[in-house]
Amino acid sequence: MVKAANAGHIGGSMSCMDILVVLYYRLMDTKKIMNGAPDRDRFILSKGHCAEALYAVFADIGFIEPALLKTFAAFDTALAKHPTRKITGVEAATGALGHGLPIGAGMGIALKADRNPAAVYVLLGDGEMAEGSVWEAAMAAAKYKLNNLTAIVDRNRLQISGNTEDVMPLDDLADKFRAFGWECRTCDGHEPEELIKTLKDKPLSKPLAVIAETVKGFGSAVMENKAEWHHLVPNDIEFERIKNELTKRRNECG
Repeated sequence: MVKAANAGHIGGSMSCMDILVVLYYRLMDTKKIMNGAPDRDRFILSKGHCAEALYAVFADIGFIEPALLKTFAAFDTALAKHPTRKITGVEAATGALGHGLPIGAGMGIALKADRNPAAVYVLLGDGEMAEGSVWEAAMAAAKYKLNNLTAIVDRNRLQISGNTEDVMPLDDLADKFRAFGWECRTCDGHEPEELIKTLKDKPLSKPLAVIAETVKGFGSAVMENKAEWHHLVPNDIEFERIKNELTKRRNECG
């Protein structure tokens, strides 16, 4: 998608891909999401610039036709560079950073008021944790004891301007969330079974924050841990090398 469109955010997409796979293949009921059931789980991609990762999952599970992926970022396409509600399964248009957790908290409050058992998952980039609206939502979520809300932070430590700790130090994110009244857990964001175990059991009376330790551009030495791959399109040589490295990893995993 990124190569064909000459646009996209491949580095952050690859750092969060395992998280998306765990959510959509192991934790959420995708049939309910597809049918718009009232008790469906809700997912918000707060780091909306990594929409292409979400689109890849949606094409694989049948939310969209795989052929539609060829239209990513084209004029008047449903697959814009940030997700919109033109697509089944997208609960809210996102992209302006810092909006996802406030939306998720609002959903969590509404679901509790309706005695609806659905869960809300919000995936955030660590760069957007500098947005004040994130922490306003965190305070509200704790106040209303939103144990139906899970925030997952894609902690790859790189954003468009460089290392997060140079741009706006986050220090110990787990301690920050706990200070705001959340339960917080840390895990390897590229180990599916560890992710499942960390996300599965919800607290009884608190929202849950999961710090997923990830690698920007995960899967290819061309991109891994390099800030420039936040918003870079591979040239022909890089494209072939990335494909080969990802194919090798897939084959090693069986």
